[in-house]
Amino acid sequence: MVLSAIGGAINAIVSAIASIIMIIVSVIVTIIVTIFDVIFDIICCNCFGGRNRRTGTHRYRFGSRGGGY
Repeated sequence: MVLSAIGGAINAIVSAIASIIMIIVSVIVTIIVTIFDVIFDIICCNCFGGRNRRTGTHRYRFGSRGGGY
């Protein structure tokens, strides 16, 4: 009975630590992907003349302030 309670507590602690590590890795990967997404959008806009470019899930408009597309 006591060993079962101790095992359950250890299991809960390990699960909580694993969840925290997974969240941290997910945030780091999201930041890296966003940085590369912005870099590729800038490269595409510089190569293809300031038009709307869409890569990934974001939309950036460089080189035109208002007006038409």
